[in-house]
Amino acid sequence: METGHKSARILGRAIATGALLLCAFPHTARCQITPEQVAELRNVIGDRIEALTILGGDFGLAGGTFRSTGKFQFAQNTSASLSVSKLGGAGDIGDPQPVFGLNVGWQPSLQGNMGATHASTTVQSGQLAGDVSKLDAKGIEFGGGARFWLTDRFSVAPSIMGLYGRSTESYTANSAFMRANLPAAEQLGLVNWSVDTVTVVTGAGFQYILNWNRTLITLTSTPTFFDTESVKSSNANVYVKGTSGILANEVDVDIPLGIEFLHHELRTGGYFLRSDLYGGLKTGLNEDYIYEAHGRIVLDFLNQLWKVKYLGIGASYLWGPNITGWTAGIDAVFRF
Repeated sequence: METGHKSARILGRAIATGALLLCAFPHTARCQITPEQVAELRNVIGDRIEALTILGGDFGLAGGTFRSTGKFQFAQNTSASLSVSKLGGAGDIGDPQPVFGLNVGWQPSLQGNMGATHASTTVQSGQLAGDVSKLDAKGIEFGGGARFWLTDRFSVAPSIMGLYGRSTESYTANSAFMRANLPAAEQLGLVNWSVDTVTVVTGAGFQYILNWNRTLITLTSTPTFFDTESVKSSNANVYVKGTSGILANEVDVDIPLGIEFLHHELRTGGYFLRSDLYGGLKTGLNEDYIYEAHGRIVLDFLNQLWKVKYLGIGASYLWGPNITGWTAGIDAVFRF
């Protein structure tokens, strides 16, 4: 099984949470939001919950610290931050075994992840200036599937997983406007709520391996689909029912250097990854796609240290239409 950890520090305007939703209130002494606005805002809340649950709970997306400032929906100046912590792993177990005498091999695969997301948004101008919205989301994911080797180089790995999430929003009303309208906003389900969700995650990884001398080049394309629905809510007006998708295309290069350090061979390499986002994930994060360029330097421990294949350090640069960022940490791969 291969496991890894990713963390990122990203600047952009991807995350706008509960405080932004309230900017649709008319500038009067009391809340007079229309039914059409309420429906629109509830859809936005649902997309936010779905996106943040997937971001923290699913193993496929990088965790880290996101920050953004500027004008968002409803022309309010805000300052938003998001931190994501996660621990998980994914990979194949054992060596390929024949399938019913066919010229096809298979391996069981497992994937699991635990993550927590904390988002905070402060309104800096307008009638809501000084108000703060905080959203905390926790998720746990587990599942697996199998990898089928159709040739020595090409394999397909279908999988199915379950992701359980809990999201809680708390609103601090510092503005006179929201102090007067807070009970109405709570009744509408726009602030101070909690909701539990269940997500069914299905995917299939298509992988092709190339060898050039001792250099290993791995091409991977992985479409993943998320179907999210709320199962419990503190307010009947807060609910989630949406679908999302990620199409991740990656080129990974692994280069043995033929140089020993501490009695282990040095290896270098990295990957280039593009993740296209769809559905609620795209809307909730306000991103169409994210690129990641990753480099690493590691020591080869295969057959020398328990199940460790290699261990070292790596770093990435990430960017998209609205974000830039970086990640650095330990690169570790295990083989079971």
